[in-house]
Amino acid sequence: MRELLEGDGVFEFEPAPEASPDTIALAHDREYVNAFVDGRVADAAMRRIGFPWSPELVRRTMASAGGTVAAAHDALAGGFGGTLAGGTHHAFRGEGSGFCVFNDIAVAIRALRAEGRIGRAAVVDLDVHQGDGTAALFENDGDVLTVSLHSCTNFPFRKQRGTIDMEFADGTGDDEYLAALAGVLPRVAEFAPEVVFYQSGVDGLASDRLGKLALTAEGLMRRDALVYQTIADIPIVITLGGGYSESIELTAAAHANTFRTAAAVYGSTRSFTQ
Repeated sequence: MRELLEGDGVFEFEPAPEASPDTIALAHDREYVNAFVDGRVADAAMRRIGFPWSPELVRRTMASAGGTVAAAHDALAGGFGGTLAGGTHHAFRGEGSGFCVFNDIAVAIRALRAEGRIGRAAVVDLDVHQGDGTAALFENDGDVLTVSLHSCTNFPFRKQRGTIDMEFADGTGDDEYLAALAGVLPRVAEFAPEVVFYQSGVDGLASDRLGKLALTAEGLMRRDALVYQTIADIPIVITLGGGYSESIELTAAAHANTFRTAAAVYGSTRSFTQ
């Protein structure tokens, strides 16, 4: 995907800075953070995450969270920021899950608050899987609106309660999905957040082996445009989210189109990557 975007000549790339354990601990249990960094997470807990522990995984995870924090600073400064990673929405306060160690979106929201940069935030999660960790982390926080549109039969099989949850049956296509999204987004604008985090997973594609929905590449571009145009006056942070199409080129192209559509709406030239 990065190669596709580099070929456009529109985006500027910067390496993602690693978040510090102190920053991660704004959203996660301190002992869990320390145990992960030091390699002391129990084997069963690492199996739940889905990755074997390694120093490389630690660096990648800290950079993923740091990239989202940096992209959030970009968004507040210029209206739009993005990271070619992140969207790790299955991580809870004291444990990881579903290939997610730490919840980078929650970390970034808490970091911006600690800096006194924002009071209210919204999360628009359009990955095909519910953002269960994000919902749980902010369930009792009235200053964070969490929205998740997802497959009703897909992982996680025990859903959490977000502010707005919409579930779709297997095989749902573009028209039904986009109509539902169009009904939800005005509620995000009405909430008046100071920043929106967009988890822009592309695993809703019909070609996705883990998705169960039947969205087209054109439908995803319409989805992205609808998000950007509805909340165009609110700074937005784009995180990558999932994508598992049988042809990786389909996933890469769909992710690239999410950023291309954002550039067309916001006129931004910067994105962060690991």
